[in-house]
Amino acid sequence: MMNFYFLLMFMGILSLCLIRKHIFMCLISLEFIIIYLLLIIFMYCLLLSNSFYIYIVMMIFFVCEGVLGLSLIVLMIRNHSNDYLNSMNLW
Repeated sequence: MMNFYFLLMFMGILSLCLIRKHIFMCLISLEFIIIYLLLIIFMYCLLLSNSFYIYIVMMIFFVCEGVLGLSLIVLMIRNHSNDYLNSMNLW
């Protein structure tokens, strides 16, 4: 079961590397990776009977990451009028 989660997380990383046109699609790929990372942490807490405090802390960090990504999209659309990564002159 864990190999399936690692495979899906690898697929998310692969899609993050291949989809480079819109920043929104990159953020969707990042959220896909984070969901499966959170599932792996949940399985780890279940298998080892650890406390779920680390799970809650990681959920808080992931929510903050999502909010930061959405605020960056809003800022970029206000400044550049689109969400293309090419309009940012990163490379």
